[in-house]
Order: sequence, then C-alpha cells, then structure tokens
Amino acid sequence: MKKDDSERRWALLCQRSPEADFFFAVITTGIFCRPSCPSRAPRRENVRFYDSAADALLAGFRPCKRCHPDRSGAREALEARIAKACALMEESEAPLTLHMLAERAAMSPWHFHRQFKLMTGLTPGAWQRALRAERLRKAQAGGETVTRALHEAGYTSGGRAYRQVKRALGMKPSQYRRGGELLTLYFAQGTCQLGDYLIAESARGVCAVLLGDSPEALFQELTQTFSHARLLPGDAAFGQRICGIVRWLDNPAEHAFSLPLDLHGTVFQREVWQALQAIPAGETISYQTLAQRIGKPRAIRAVANACAANTLAVIVPCHRVVRQSGALSGYRWGSERKRRLLQREAAQEE
Repeated sequence: MKKDDSERRWALLCQRSPEADFFFAVITTGIFCRPSCPSRAPRRENVRFYDSAADALLAGFRPCKRCHPDRSGAREALEARIAKACALMEESEAPLTLHMLAERAAMSPWHFHRQFKLMTGLTPGAWQRALRAERLRKAQAGGETVTRALHEAGYTSGGRAYRQVKRALGMKPSQYRRGGELLTLYFAQGTCQLGDYLIAESARGVCAVLLGDSPEALFQELTQTFSHARLLPGDAAFGQRICGIVRWLDNPAEHAFSLPLDLHGTVFQREVWQALQAIPAGETISYQTLAQRIGKPRAIRAVANACAANTLAVIVPCHRVVRQSGALSGYRWGSERKRRLLQREAAQEE
C-alpha cells in the first residue's frame, strides 16, 4: 500500500467516515473493524489497513463484535476457500500436507488449520482420514480384495494401516467387504412405553437401540446398517440384559444403565455423543450450544448430522437437543416420541 493511500485511510478512520471502503485491524487486540466503528480510537502505529474483511480474516484477525465487519461477504469468501480445500483433498489420490493445502488457500498453515477445524469440526488430517475410510468402504462394498482396496483408498501397506482401517470401519476390512458376514449380532424386539424397540449387541457391547412403530421397519434398519451380518437370538443371559435395558427405557430414573456400549462412528461423532451423554435429564440445549461445548462453535450442521447418526436411542440422549428458539427439531425416531421423552424427564426432575 502506498504511503499516501495509507495516510488517506488514517484520516478517514479518524473521521469515523461511514463511506470509507476499507477495513482496519489493531495488532495489539487482534481485532479488525470498519472505519465507522464507535470503539476507542487505536494508536497509529498499531493499525493495519485491508481492502476487504476477507483479507483481514485471512491475516488472522477476529471481527469486532460491535461493528460486525465480517457480515459483508467475508465469511462467504473464507468458506469458499475451505470448500475448495475439501475438493482438493477429495480429488487427490495421495494425502496432502497442511502446508500444501494452506498454500493453495493463500493462508498461513496455522490460520488455515484453525479455520478449517472451526468450519468442519475436523482437522485437515482427520478429514483426509475420513475420506480414505469412505473410499475403502466403497471399494470393499464393490468386492475388491483388502490389499487392492487399501491401495485404492490411499492407505500405505503394513500392520499400522490395517489397524487404522479396522478402527475406521469398526470391524476387520475383510469382514466389511463381505457385508459384515463374520460379525455376529444378537438382537431382540418387543414393545415398551416408547413404542416398538429393537436392541442389538455385539461382542463389544450394545450397538443399537432403535425405536419405532413397526417391528419390520426396525429390523430392516438393522440389516441395512449391518448387511449380511449374522443376526441371532440371544441366550438366557442376553435376555436378562435386554430386560434390564427395557426397564431402563421405561423408567431411567429408577434403574441404572451400566452395560458396555459398542459405538460405531467417526472421531467427531463420538465426541458429540460423549457431550450428549453429559446433558442432565430434564435439560435441553441447542445445536449451537452443543457445538460450543465440544470446542467447535461453527460446526453446527456437523453436530446436527452426528445427532441424526446416533443409533443408541435414549442412551445417547440426542432428544435433549432443540432449536435455538427452544422449539423441537427433527428426531430420528419421530418428533412426537421426542416430545414425550422430554415431558417425561421434566416430570421426573420435578
């Protein structure tokens, strides 16, 4: 920037001109504003000028909460850069480093990493691992051998990659390729106060508690999630555990739930589900508040998707999340069932 232009902008800033077409940032506070902002005037040596709010954001400054300079399209520009980075990662067969992605986005590595995590809920590395896991799922579902599917998904060979894949899929790759046919699930169906239920258990623990109004639909939901898995009726010990779960579903205030769980989800989803389990009965929070609690305030949509992916009804209490206005939002097992759950918990707390 030319010195004359810098001095002109400083003069307009001192005048608090509402017609000024630039933005200024203060290095001592890390905040950028419009020239017309009513905040305290900064010292000249601490001021930096930018042509757009997007440039100030990319330089690492935070928007002022009084004049809201980021509401002029800067956020959209930043989101476009993050979206472009996501597209690059999806198109690339080889993993991209943080420095490569930041350079393509014209941002510093530190700032790119921070903004990417705020917007998506994942780090760039975790995002690429999720992409590789999804590619592997598609390759395995298409009947590819484990070795070929690993290679096409971008994994390196060796035991470490195999262990990473096993965690991503929730089972061995060879099992997933065969639709989970070597995975044995014991399940039971019945009726409780919340309607029809289907409860399934793997060797690791309870993996599904589904609610609905049709036993057939619940069974179809289970088979779609674990296609070709062996679904077997349980023994007497399994039946006793199921009875305990049903008693807990009917009256969680008087019965404890202490069975192990087998959660199938991404790292981000598990983080959301853990935060959900920390919400006390009788209380509700918004998706925005939930995103803030896990340290990702801008990942509101990703949080909502994680709630919708939950397969453990009531145990992972996604019914306690409502809209910012307090109105009921969608619920995997029906809005009416969500309303009944909240009313019951409120009554029990009283």
